[in-house]
Amino acid sequence: MKLSVNGIKDHEVWEKAGIMLPGYDVEGVSAKAKEAPVWVHFGIGNIFRVFIGGIADGLLEEGVLDRGLTCVETFDYDVVDKIYKPYDNLGLSVILHGDGRRDYKVLGSLAEAVKAQASDAEQWDRLKEIFKSSSLQMVSFTITEKGYALQKADGTYFPFVQADIQNGPDKATGAMAVLVAMLFERYKAGRFPIALVSMDNCSQNGARLRESVLKMTEEWKKAGFVDDGFVNYISDEKVVAFPWTMIDKITPRPSEQIAADLEKLGVEDMQPVITSKKTYIAPFVNAEKPQYLVIEDSFPNGRPALEKGFGVYMADRNTVNLSERMKVTVCLNPVHSATGPLGVVLGYDLFAHMLNTNEDMMKMARMVAYDEGLPVVADPGILSPQAFVDELFNDRFPNEYLGDTNLRLAVDVSQMVGIRFGETVKAYVKKYGDASRLTAIPLGIAGWLRYMLGVDDEGNRFELAPDPMNEELQEQFKDIVVGQPETFKDQLKPILSNERLFFTDLYKDGVGEKIEDMFREMIAGLGAVKATIHKYVH
Repeated sequence: MKLSVNGIKDHEVWEKAGIMLPGYDVEGVSAKAKEAPVWVHFGIGNIFRVFIGGIADGLLEEGVLDRGLTCVETFDYDVVDKIYKPYDNLGLSVILHGDGRRDYKVLGSLAEAVKAQASDAEQWDRLKEIFKSSSLQMVSFTITEKGYALQKADGTYFPFVQADIQNGPDKATGAMAVLVAMLFERYKAGRFPIALVSMDNCSQNGARLRESVLKMTEEWKKAGFVDDGFVNYISDEKVVAFPWTMIDKITPRPSEQIAADLEKLGVEDMQPVITSKKTYIAPFVNAEKPQYLVIEDSFPNGRPALEKGFGVYMADRNTVNLSERMKVTVCLNPVHSATGPLGVVLGYDLFAHMLNTNEDMMKMARMVAYDEGLPVVADPGILSPQAFVDELFNDRFPNEYLGDTNLRLAVDVSQMVGIRFGETVKAYVKKYGDASRLTAIPLGIAGWLRYMLGVDDEGNRFELAPDPMNEELQEQFKDIVVGQPETFKDQLKPILSNERLFFTDLYKDGVGEKIEDMFREMIAGLGAVKATIHKYVH
């Protein structure tokens, strides 16, 4: 059984293996998307394929969407060459239930995969053609928080951004420069309206995307690459809208066990690949079933019937903001970021296994959400915060079949601490005058910084998960030695007081010294992390 357009024509063999096939004409919906694209997506990795691709697949099955998605990769072009092209852009969704059951479904909603690579004239011209289409209604994004970042912690531009500013639209490399270059093509083609929809896990993601797009536009205006008319086009939210969203679906990296099981069922070439840019990806995607996507209904050129998708809610901006704050700053992501890095230090591979077997880590996780988060969360109305947290702790977090690792939860934490912890800290300052009554959140921040030393609780070295601040933080921590607490002096000060990182100064908020104390206890010697967690959760 080959995962290809021809391979899935033998319906009987796939159905016998328990794998559902698309109930629509895959070649037909792909051809329509190529001719008149409606929905383009930037960042075409695991979460996109199983969640956004899955929503589109459901809409195609229901007949409320008549064409597939246009998939654009801005960062890791190996993904196109190794995962899209060899499988005719088909994907295989594997939904993992808590009782061990799996649902297999071939997704035919990914119509075309394009590399946003200016040095590849054919691909670059194709991308321009797509953006010039008056039919195009929306561009969505899952490029992670760092995909929107133009500046380093000190406020200066990243070197690649500086190069994009100097080189102009025809030599764009970063995602934001590529996007603005394509919007410039759209503007020249007829100033067609469009919605740019960030679906990344960051607070007020639409505002963040808009800020980066405007900044790049302004820099190119200063350099003479674009005109005032383009600046006005980008600035008018009635023409170029930036809807806010909240997205939630736990999507671990593809499991080698699932690859082996699929091959046993008869599906060929299912093994995951690690690309040259360290993307871990496979022809299939494994994920949990629950999913939430709340989208601000602001689409100047119309939109697909998104509200008919599984787990999709259309709402106003305030409701989206409250839903996102509920999830990202209180219920889910702070639990991951507080306990994931600590799990690595404690030697636990799987997040669910750690919570299911370590009472202190489960207690800490519950403290982050129930004790410290829920008292300051606003109710978005469409989703109940209490019910959301209950579902997480009763069904989603304990699901060991998901295979979600603590190391994955430690990826890019430096880009997330402001959203995931800073907002609750600020809420406590507003409510109580300071945040000194918090315990589990400061413990999580101390744990992340202890993780950054790259030494586990038994004294063994480990490799850090990718993070743009790894080198910078390791340089600051180079004199700190586990087992020698006297080597810790004031190395945390520039981090905990950095308002670019935490969106607040943690010392002024009454938790900076507490984090320092916890960190000092965590480096006291072997087993000190375990002992420190036990002390504070009790």
